[in-house]
Amino acid sequence: MRKHPLSAAQLTGTGQLRVNVVSAANNYPVSNAVVSISYGADPEDILEEVSTDLSGQTDTIDLSAPPLEYSLEPSEQKPYADYTITVRAPGFEPLVISGSEVLPDSLSIQPARLIPTEPDMQEEDVNIPDHTLYGDYPQKIPEDEIKPVNQSGEIVLSRVVVPETIIVHDGVPSDSSAPNYYVPYIDYIKNVASSEIYATWAPNTIMANILAIQSIALNRVYTEWYRNRGYEFTITSSTAYDQKWVYGRNIFESISLAVDEIFSSYLSRPDVKQPIFTQYCDGRRITCPDWMSQWGSQSLGEQGYSPVEIIRYYYGDDMYINSAEQISGIPSSWPGYELTIGSSGPKVRQMQEQLNAISAVYTAIPSLVPDGIFGENTRRSVEEFQSVFGLPVTGVVDYRTWYKISQIFVAVTRIAEQI
Repeated sequence: MRKHPLSAAQLTGTGQLRVNVVSAANNYPVSNAVVSISYGADPEDILEEVSTDLSGQTDTIDLSAPPLEYSLEPSEQKPYADYTITVRAPGFEPLVISGSEVLPDSLSIQPARLIPTEPDMQEEDVNIPDHTLYGDYPQKIPEDEIKPVNQSGEIVLSRVVVPETIIVHDGVPSDSSAPNYYVPYIDYIKNVASSEIYATWAPNTIMANILAIQSIALNRVYTEWYRNRGYEFTITSSTAYDQKWVYGRNIFESISLAVDEIFSSYLSRPDVKQPIFTQYCDGRRITCPDWMSQWGSQSLGEQGYSPVEIIRYYYGDDMYINSAEQISGIPSSWPGYELTIGSSGPKVRQMQEQLNAISAVYTAIPSLVPDGIFGENTRRSVEEFQSVFGLPVTGVVDYRTWYKISQIFVAVTRIAEQI
């Protein structure tokens, strides 16, 4: 595909960017970091310079982006703008992030992990390559959607489990020099979805594509696909073998919220226990009659198809949405109902205890007295948590807020154990 780089005159849209800065040593938020933003590859031409707050976050910044229509239909025009972000803070190595993507009418969230200054410590910059729908990447090597799991000596999980972390091999399976990264499962899905679809697409299209992405990942987890072949990782970042994951890339709010809502879901067929290996292609440069077309799914979403209708359009009417039996690394499962003003009991107390531990690290979140009663103080603490971690600010602990609190609680508890 012939590519058409953007000129300044084409940046007629507006997108948003927020940078989240943490220490690579312990994941503590870094306050008062100076974040400089420039367009393209010239970090000296600074457009914005902002500082992080107590939660390590910048304010939301408006930036120029291409017209919305570039990302809604196949086009040779680049549908997003690339920005270079430089982060500096006392006691840390400076960090340069190149290629952070900003789409029109979308909030881009750029993580930045700063390395503490130490003797002989090397600066670790981040270079984000082209999005898979715009750049040139290897075509997926076809595989069976259902893996044989009854062979002698085969290691297979007894049930479908959402793992706490997923080990990503940043290269093809045979490249022993490529690094392995331990990535929280939910963060992995958000990264892949932000790398492979556009956040401007119809919400139902985004949901359908996330379900396919999660099913591929959970199939690799369930079948221990690579470990059964002698490798020490769960999945690769190669589009020829798996799906695209990019170290340090930005994610998009609309994709992040969708993943938080359905992260434990995957696609199933009747009488098949394993998640289906739901392969897909872009549907423009590469066609795949038996798989989902990403651009085709966008068209169906715009026509009002539901996520499951989009899935069945491509994979057949016997495909349905299932839910994992277990979520690893979570102290207690979702109670099955929302916690709000007037709620009480052990689940409220547990949530309060977790929020209290989180507030010791993220000090903008008010601390609580865990009493098992959901009152105004608890509501304010929940609202601030939701604001800090990019959730809708409702003051109500719904499914996505419950699991986000649990995820962050586990992370900060481990931070405390390391100190």
